[in-house]
Amino acid sequence: MKVALITGASGGIGGATVKKFVSEGYFVLAAYNNGERNAEKLLKSLENSGLGGRVTLFKADLNREKDVRALSEKAVKDFGHVDALVNCAGIDLYKLFTETTEKEWDDVFNVNVKAAFMLSRDLLKGMIERKSGKIVFVSSVWGSAGASMEAAYSASKAALIGLTKALAKEVSTSGVNVNCVSPGVIDTPMNDCFTEEEKHAVKDEIPLGRFGTAEEIAELIYFLCSPAAAYITGQTITADGGFAL
Repeated sequence: MKVALITGASGGIGGATVKKFVSEGYFVLAAYNNGERNAEKLLKSLENSGLGGRVTLFKADLNREKDVRALSEKAVKDFGHVDALVNCAGIDLYKLFTETTEKEWDDVFNVNVKAAFMLSRDLLKGMIERKSGKIVFVSSVWGSAGASMEAAYSASKAALIGLTKALAKEVSTSGVNVNCVSPGVIDTPMNDCFTEEEKHAVKDEIPLGRFGTAEEIAELIYFLCSPAAAYITGQTITADGGFAL
């Protein structure tokens, strides 16, 4: 039995990733927080495809340590092990750096970095014992390029890139692969804040001339957790339509 724990399941990339893993035969523990309607819609969609029995929804506020611990404990209790951990959950903060509060900064880092650290640490123990496991962090092109008015978000995504490299080296002889996906501008609700005019302006800067899709990122994440990526670890793979060239 192949098992994946995927956070951010009510988001665009997270939801698409849940669908991809379930379609490939995984049993998935799908964690979400605020997007309850989206999570239920995801479950209904899988049920309509006859795959609802392969996904378990779990509500967890990744800004709270006890919820993060409860999530990893449920994974082990219900499934016995986790083959793939995909850290899709993330929150943004669009604000002047000089007006950002300590709490706002901490909230972004708690969800985007600390929760990913805690889940990886707690589930790694089982992966190392089994000499098998995949961990994927979802960063952003802003983690390497930086984004104006998004200092906390950019810094948190940069932290995931560094974590990927360090952890991959640490567990390289334990049968565990650790990689990172760095999406560009993806057509998800997170970018609904853009006006149509702003969207066209951004697309003009992307060589492929369009936003990426959540499904394209999900395919990349699944690839990194598949046998085809057995010789890939410590890498950050950018999928941005050439935006950062």
